[in-house]
Amino acid sequence: MEDLNPFHIAQTQYARAARYIRASDGLLENLRRPERTIRIDFPVKMDDGTIQVFTGYRVQHNNARGPFKGGVRYHPGVTEDEVKALASWMTWKTAVMDIPFGGAKGGVVCDPKRLSTEEKRAITRRYVSQLGSAIGPMIDIPAPDVYTDATTMAWIFDTYDMTHKGQNNLPVVTGKPLELGGSHGRATATARGCIFCVEEAIARGLVEGVRSLAGARVVVQGFGNAGAFAARFAHRAGAKVIAASDSSGAVLAPAGLDPEQLMAHKKQKGSVVGFPGSSVLGGAEVLELECDVLIPAALENQITAANAERVRAKLVAEAANGPTTPAADEVLHRRGIPVIPDILANGGGVTVSYYEWVQNIQDEQWDEERVEGKLRKKMVNAFHAVFDIATERKLEPRTAAYVLALDRVTRVTELRGIWP
Repeated sequence: MEDLNPFHIAQTQYARAARYIRASDGLLENLRRPERTIRIDFPVKMDDGTIQVFTGYRVQHNNARGPFKGGVRYHPGVTEDEVKALASWMTWKTAVMDIPFGGAKGGVVCDPKRLSTEEKRAITRRYVSQLGSAIGPMIDIPAPDVYTDATTMAWIFDTYDMTHKGQNNLPVVTGKPLELGGSHGRATATARGCIFCVEEAIARGLVEGVRSLAGARVVVQGFGNAGAFAARFAHRAGAKVIAASDSSGAVLAPAGLDPEQLMAHKKQKGSVVGFPGSSVLGGAEVLELECDVLIPAALENQITAANAERVRAKLVAEAANGPTTPAADEVLHRRGIPVIPDILANGGGVTVSYYEWVQNIQDEQWDEERVEGKLRKKMVNAFHAVFDIATERKLEPRTAAYVLALDRVTRVTELRGIWP
């Protein structure tokens, strides 16, 4: 059976690229491992008066190029190995995007759908307070991830600010509300960056028979923040969003869905299922629909050895982290289906997080036009840097992205030297 452990997958992806890097074995071994893994178990008093113990993680993978950076997710499936994988992917993502951060990730094992707002607030405050000085504006900067949002980030900021008086603490976390130092364009940055990459892939001739996003058939798996906004931006560019899914199921409309209306339906009903004018699919079936562009925007391990032969997209653009396994990568590459890998395709989120961090440090707020313009330039440059390597070295795109990232991180590490 295929090994679906996220950290093992991350290690396999790393190993495939490391053989192309001119660096010592010791240095490559060091970069393979996280620098620090923090596990905390903490009590929270629930609304009914009972005390429940939660487990949280913060993994700091590498900070050679700058402070640790990475999201915090709340999900019942959070594990230490998952967080370690996500932290390493963030190291490579920030390097691909060429922004001065390293990689980190955090998570709390919980089911947010079963928690009240007050319980989530209490979990967040206790988690942050126990991390203490492990995070900080120049140390480690959290951000939103699965089932966390701007409100969660506001709680993180407030908790840290209450315990670290006398300094500018706004840069301690990104993805905050605009009123609290957030950046224009942050909430939509992951999706917008993904669509920028899709447009570049089409312009580069990577999507057979498709010359423009206008008219292209798009399928979105996962209709959370990234997926919903990716559908909306694709629709605005003239694409036909023929299917979308969430954790409850999937909907299909060959004539096209209106993402704005679908977002409103989900907000009202709690799921995309039941959207007027659509038929219902199983959640997994959406990955196998015939389309021009498939955007996995849910969780890890969605395209695997078990279903990769049945994927009928002409292009896969990974808005999620780790949706495609190494075995599936081989199948898709053999079948001539290009993949825009997660450490490139969803790099818009951390890029605009970097812009928010810069604005907080400089006491500025940029308008959305400026943020979007800077993001587009970053995404376009990163996209072509990765696909130039893929073309020149005849590598599949994920390995090419890792080669670019590892080259940048090893160069900086060698320049800095090993301390002491």
